[in-house]
Amino acid sequence: MAALDSGTPKHEAPEPLEGPVVATITGGTIIWFVLFLVQLPFYGWFADHGHTWWLWTCLTGGGLGLIGVWYVRRRDAAIKRGAGQTAEAAPTE
Repeated sequence: MAALDSGTPKHEAPEPLEGPVVATITGGTIIWFVLFLVQLPFYGWFADHGHTWWLWTCLTGGGLGLIGVWYVRRRDAAIKRGAGQTAEAAPTE
């Protein structure tokens, strides 16, 4: 049996996919909050059946989504600032 390779990749990693990250995270956050609000009128039923964690999961998803929106907006701004600085530093002919 041959020894396993040391983990060296045999091909280059693909470029990361970039898309509308802020919009995606914002949309997901809105969905979590909507799911929470839709389930809220049925709190009694959830409590009777031991499923209140469903509501709290949605609320937690919305809260973490707000942190995610804050994070990706800062990341997006930093990427744009970095791109602007490299464009300024590039020599012009």
